[in-house]
Parts: sequence; C-alpha cells; structure tokens
Amino acid sequence: MSSQPHYPRFTLGESLTSEQLDFFRQHGFLHFRAFISPDTVQSLLRASEQVQQQWLADDVKKVNGVPIKYGKDVDGSPIVQRFAFASHHSPVLHEFLQDPRFRALFPLLEAPGGRVGENEKDGLVINHYVNVPGSEFSQMGWHTDSLRDVFYGKKIGPMLNVGVHLDGTPATNGGLRLIPGTHRQGLRDILFRKKYYKDVGPDEHEVAVETEPGDLTVHDGRMWHRVAQSPLVGEASRRRVMYVPIIAGKYEPKHENSPTPFYLRFLHLVK
Repeated sequence: MSSQPHYPRFTLGESLTSEQLDFFRQHGFLHFRAFISPDTVQSLLRASEQVQQQWLADDVKKVNGVPIKYGKDVDGSPIVQRFAFASHHSPVLHEFLQDPRFRALFPLLEAPGGRVGENEKDGLVINHYVNVPGSEFSQMGWHTDSLRDVFYGKKIGPMLNVGVHLDGTPATNGGLRLIPGTHRQGLRDILFRKKYYKDVGPDEHEVAVETEPGDLTVHDGRMWHRVAQSPLVGEASRRRVMYVPIIAGKYEPKHENSPTPFYLRFLHLVK
C-alpha cells in the first residue's frame, strides 16, 4: 500500500462484509463513510462543549485518574483539548455509545466478550486539535495503543480504537496517519520501531486517513499511528475526534479513585 490516501472507504451496516473483514486482517484498519449524519455531528459537538464548560467551571484536573489536557483556542480562550470518560458527564454522549452498529465491529477482535469500553481504559476520549499559540495539542507523535498493557506487565489484549470524526480532515490539513500491517508486528517492534511520541515525522510506509465529518475509523491497538500537525494556523487547523476503545478480556472499569496510569504521566509532552 502506498503512502498516498488511496484505499477503500466502506459503509458500516449491521454486520461486517467478508471484504471488510479481509481488508482489516491484512491492513489493520477500516474507514467508514457517513457513520453519523450532519445533525448528529452537531449534537455531539454541542454535548462536548457543555462538558467543557462544566469542567472549566469546576477546574477538573483528572477524571477517573486520567489527566485532562487544557489549552487555548484561536481567540485565546481556554478549552479542553483532551477529554477522558466524556460520556460519564453527558447523557447525549452516553446514549451515542449505545448505537448497535458498534457491535458490528466486535468480530474484528477475534476474541469472545467484545464490548465498548465506556468505563475502561480512558473511556470516551475527545481530542481537540488546533494549531495556534497557546494550544497544547496540535499533533501526536508515533505510538501504539498496546503500550499500556506492556507497561503493566500484561499480555497485549485485543483492542480496537474507534474514531468518530467530527471535522473533515484532508491530508493537507494533517490528521491521522497509519502504518498498515503493523498490527501483525512482534513485541520488539511494538516497543522500539519508533520513539514513542517523540518521533513525529512522516514514515515512507504511512497512509494518510482523509475524513469527512461523520466518518468512522477503526484501527487495531497494536498498529503504529500518529496525528500529523496541520500546516494551517487558526480556525482552519481545527480537528475534533472522539475515540472509544472496543475491547475483550477481563472487565476492568475505572473509578474516581483510580490511580493515574504510568504512561499518562507523560501526556504533557504531547503538544
């Protein structure tokens, strides 16, 4: 697969097709167009803004042990740039995660007990990228989502990272980059192929994921990926994405007294 964004876009129905399953097994990701309508996009954006207003008013530092990342918007006003467990603070976001179509993705885990991890990992995460002075979140360096299991001496468990894209992102505006096939790599490459979060530059094998508002993407947690910084500045650089894990294995919910995971102590380095 080339580094250009030439790959199939699918439609997610009640179940995955054999073509979709085969593509995921080979490449480790899927991209579905128009998962939600423009009206639903706006509803989710309003819900996230309501959570943001409450957290700013209450000066929320952590949710269930996960640090909340704050920064500045284009007008210099404070915003939340990385939410965690956002659906715990919004009936609208909670209801959205009950969409039965998420269950259609469970077979990609190739493990029993698949579920939407609303109460596990970091829950429903909302990333708000903007490239302006004062922003604390304009890109994210290379990483895999499986590192957290390694940190805790656990066997890497099956995990999908499911993204609901609330803004359109052409390749020329930064956005998600994936290295197809790396979901099949061994532990050594999971640990050392890249310098976690410090390596931010392009890879000759990466694919740019070009989204439209309402698209859904899913990638294997073992896959190397990054979020490229927008070359644009200001409002044109804004990108908002909601991520929720789909996982299997032992149920491990977080709660208000949960400790901060070790890997999240470096979140401040991600800018």
